[in-house]
Amino acid sequence: MENNSVSLHRVLKVSPEKVFRAFSNPTAYASWIPPYGFLATIHEMDFKIGGYYKMSFTNFTTGNGHSFGGKFLDIKPNKFIKLTDKFDDPNFPGEMTTTIWFEKVSCGTDLKILQENIPSVIPAEMCYLGWQESLEKLMKLVEPEIPDA
Repeated sequence: MENNSVSLHRVLKVSPEKVFRAFSNPTAYASWIPPYGFLATIHEMDFKIGGYYKMSFTNFTTGNGHSFGGKFLDIKPNKFIKLTDKFDDPNFPGEMTTTIWFEKVSCGTDLKILQENIPSVIPAEMCYLGWQESLEKLMKLVEPEIPDA
């Protein structure tokens, strides 16, 4: 967690295609990306290289929230996503970069995430904790195999 960055790693028991879809589909993304106790609203998401997104997290208990957005710098379907994040609140200055790698492995997907340049007012350990919660929600979204009825 040096230089106010966090690095996470998980192995998920599903294909990279399904995990990638959870990042690229706005409805799916909103369901798992906010940490516990928060709701996400995707205001816009143009998931392509050079495309922009805008979203907000709202604290379910207090109703307070924050909005942020960014640009998709690079996308390789089912393999790689690189994007920027910038908070609308000037008290959270700077632009973060998040890089996500999806690698097919024998039991599913090796997922690696690196988020860099987190604003110094956000303790890296709190950001890491939030990501851990989000990834738990991601696993609960993508790992169940539910047959069509």
